[in-house]
Amino acid sequence: MEIKDAVGALSALAQESRLTIFRMLVQAGDAGLAAGVLGETLGIPPATLSFHLKELTRAKLVKSRSAGRYVIYSANYPEMDKLIDYLTENCCAGDATQCAPRKTC
Repeated sequence: MEIKDAVGALSALAQESRLTIFRMLVQAGDAGLAAGVLGETLGIPPATLSFHLKELTRAKLVKSRSAGRYVIYSANYPEMDKLIDYLTENCCAGDATQCAPRKTC
């Protein structure tokens, strides 16, 4: 991952609603959630939700697919992993034995 991509992803997550949306999508797994469910659960108006989802999609952290009349959003796990790897690539002065094991799904 390039630094500009990491900055874009971190910038997208540096907003309360977007971070909450992203965490919900991570918890939902590959099945994802419909935009309407996200909006209703979080109490975010459709136009505002659309803006936040666009920012997360632009940062490549979220992907979407059509399912009939619905748009389903899900976390982009490979991109999330790239960001985590980028942030921790020089962890513990290069001594991986010092680093705590990462949780996996």
